[in-house]
Amino acid sequence: MARPTRTSRALSQNFLADRAVAEHLAQIAVPHGRDVPLLLEVGAGKGALTEQLAPRCRELHAYEIDRRLLPVLHDRFADTPRVRVVGGDFLAARAPGTPFSVAGNVPFSRTAAIVDWCLRAPALTDATLLTQLEYARKRTGDYGNWTLLTVRSWPRYEWRLAGRVARTRFRPVPRVDAGVVRIERRRTPLLEPAARDSWRRLVELGFSGVGGSLHASLRRAHPRRRVDAAFRAAGLEPRVLVGEVHPSRWLRLHEALTR
Repeated sequence: MARPTRTSRALSQNFLADRAVAEHLAQIAVPHGRDVPLLLEVGAGKGALTEQLAPRCRELHAYEIDRRLLPVLHDRFADTPRVRVVGGDFLAARAPGTPFSVAGNVPFSRTAAIVDWCLRAPALTDATLLTQLEYARKRTGDYGNWTLLTVRSWPRYEWRLAGRVARTRFRPVPRVDAGVVRIERRRTPLLEPAARDSWRRLVELGFSGVGGSLHASLRRAHPRRRVDAAFRAAGLEPRVLVGEVHPSRWLRLHEALTR
């Protein structure tokens, strides 16, 4: 059997060292009874999560960028035909054209790029990612604030914080705890396809910070009376900070300003 390798700081490697955590993460990614034809794993590492994901899907592509770990993975899953170990950068992979899921203990330094890859994949159904806890809380609104990325993607994707993992559950032990981000494509989008461009423009304008407030930013493209009416329809105070506006209220603003 291949000898275990040391971790790489350059690759931001922190391996899951707790079987119970791996089992729980796999359960979140693929609940019992759900049929997943294809699952892509980001950063398979030594296979702790891979082992738990494999029985839950029909086909698993386990991506690992660190070629020193490939012999370990090949040995571990040599007798598991549904697991295909892929040596290379997940971000360089072409997204499948048929429905698929993503899961993984992602390198903290590459989280943003991996999430962006997932959101750009037309056939993605869901992603379950173990990230830095702060990232997970920011993106899912757990702090009571909402980021541009979350609001912009909200009509098509639901974001939620699905759990927390203590830093002591990893080897080497990172400086911060981790969080489980769950991103699910909505079966029925909250906006029609024709409204996607106007939604993106509105949200990006609101987050531009030009004018000193959300209300002032929106007045750059809409008359004050319309912005006032839209804020009343959304139940918002004129002085509300942009990050405090829940995505559902953004939908009301959009409806009022585009009808």
